[in-house]
Amino acid sequence: MNTKTTIVISILLIALSLTTSWALQDRLPDYMATHWNINDEVDGFMPKREAALILPIVAAVILGLFLIIPALDPLRENIAQFRREFNVFIIAILAFMLYLHGLTLAWNLGFQNFKMSAAMLPPMGGLFILIGWLLRRVKRNFFIGIRTPWTLSSDFVWERTHQLGGILFAICGGLTWLGGFLGGAAALWVMFAPLLSITAFLIFYSYWLYQREQAVSRET
Repeated sequence: MNTKTTIVISILLIALSLTTSWALQDRLPDYMATHWNINDEVDGFMPKREAALILPIVAAVILGLFLIIPALDPLRENIAQFRREFNVFIIAILAFMLYLHGLTLAWNLGFQNFKMSAAMLPPMGGLFILIGWLLRRVKRNFFIGIRTPWTLSSDFVWERTHQLGGILFAICGGLTWLGGFLGGAAALWVMFAPLLSITAFLIFYSYWLYQREQAVSRET
């Protein structure tokens, strides 16, 4: 997917979300539920004008950052090598955010016969699987990927860390997807425990690879 197509699709998604919010404004409560705790209970509210607009606006800001920041990266030539895959990721992130916005609107319109975690986690699992796919294709840069001092210092460490990281994130995505069938606190533990463990492991793994590479370099 080229960048121009990505921009067009993204703008259409955001515009659709904003239009839907505007069209439903008179049917929404004055204070909308906007946050749910780990037991799928509402524990946060916002005035409807802000609540109906915040996620589409945040999505628009994220789109702008995704388009601008890579162009400022000193290694932007490397980003160009996986730009198509990154563009797919941009669409997926925005679509997921606007899906959450749709769930919020539906809940506040009275369609409450679902658990928010059960509705949210399967597509989030799919997003993690997509991140795993992207990680195995990214080249060294300062914006996208597993950026530790050691991955940024070595193409070898970057490649090895991201190849393994891609597999682990895909596994985490599968677990998150399955967690959606549990719902509630158990589902969130199924997502967060592997995600935090994988993140910590990859930091130490990149350090170990770097030390290994340096040791080999000193011997030769």
